[in-house]
Amino acid sequence: MKVLVANLGSTSFKYRLFDMDSETQLARGGIDRIGSPESSCSVQIGDWKEEVTDHMPDHAVAVRKCLSQLTDAEHGCLKDAAEVSAIGFKAVHGGRVSGVQRVTDDVLSAMAEMNEVAPAHNPPYIAAMRLLSEQLPEIPLVAAFETGFHQTIPDRNRYYGIPKAWSDEFQIKKWGFHGASHRYIATRSAELLGRDDLRVISCHLGGSSSLCAINSRQSVAVTMGMSPQTGLPQNNRVGDFDPYALPLLMERTGKSLTEVLAHIGNQGGLLGLSGGLSGDMRDLEEAAANGNADAQLALDMFTSEVRRYLGGMLVELGGADAIVFTGGIGENGKQLRKDVCANLQELGIELDEAMNDSAKGEASFHSANSKTQLWVIPTNEEIIVARQTRQLLEST
Repeated sequence: MKVLVANLGSTSFKYRLFDMDSETQLARGGIDRIGSPESSCSVQIGDWKEEVTDHMPDHAVAVRKCLSQLTDAEHGCLKDAAEVSAIGFKAVHGGRVSGVQRVTDDVLSAMAEMNEVAPAHNPPYIAAMRLLSEQLPEIPLVAAFETGFHQTIPDRNRYYGIPKAWSDEFQIKKWGFHGASHRYIATRSAELLGRDDLRVISCHLGGSSSLCAINSRQSVAVTMGMSPQTGLPQNNRVGDFDPYALPLLMERTGKSLTEVLAHIGNQGGLLGLSGGLSGDMRDLEEAAANGNADAQLALDMFTSEVRRYLGGMLVELGGADAIVFTGGIGENGKQLRKDVCANLQELGIELDEAMNDSAKGEASFHSANSKTQLWVIPTNEEIIVARQTRQLLEST
């Protein structure tokens, strides 16, 4: 079975093609600037790479271009596009619809109901899925929702302190996101440590970030709540924020609620804290090293928030067998890992500085005295979506 896993943006289509019989990646590629006069189309199959420019007016044409590259007579890995059993999507928010679903009108409607809380993610996915359903009906479309992994979170960690009827009727709950990444960490850490009953804190730190408390491969708490804007400060999104500040901001800036939300959702987070300098951790570390106080504030706050949530999850789990760092920052940010784990020896957490500095790929970096193992594990969200897509197809 061949499964194409898609990652969509409003003007982009990135993909990986998997042979699910062996769970091997056959190809990867993507198309940027969809809708522009010249779109960039790239593909890599084995050692062969190609990048060309062409006009891609919409996502359906982009997918057809990808399929033509994959079936290239000389370099392609498919004999025919019909070998693709399905396209799997790492969908974000379906509200009342979660888990793994065949894309239907009802699924798309459920996603549209959540547009206001996932404005950067849901609209482009809905538009592309609807277009592909109409123009490529021969290829099944499967949505693997990021909220699915967090369906095991107990109610005490899911509800907000609002009238319960609002939560139940309007789907105002802590849904959690980065589900594919946290699911991968739950699976891979169990394989590496040889146990299924692990207490793991998965730290997905990157352009957007979240922590997840995992017990026996199941999510029991997560930092993101109703929307991907919540929890830790993101690269340009606010993170946790007191809603009672919104009327004050509206009054004093003269902006509407929509405008204020857009501003803190696009100009907030690390970007906002650094005075508009950057939301990229590498830029902030360089600026802070050169004496930029705002950049240092952004770094300090991010670290502090990670530690605050980490502490809560240690209490929730009654300790941790492993703390795993993943995502672009988690995998590459050796200084951040050091700062997050600083002075936690009394909690049984102690890193080895030399191992932390040299950690590459899958690597542990805890000291011999640490009761809790510390790991860097590169995530693989695409293989999780491919597995979920295969399981759905085989069950129907």
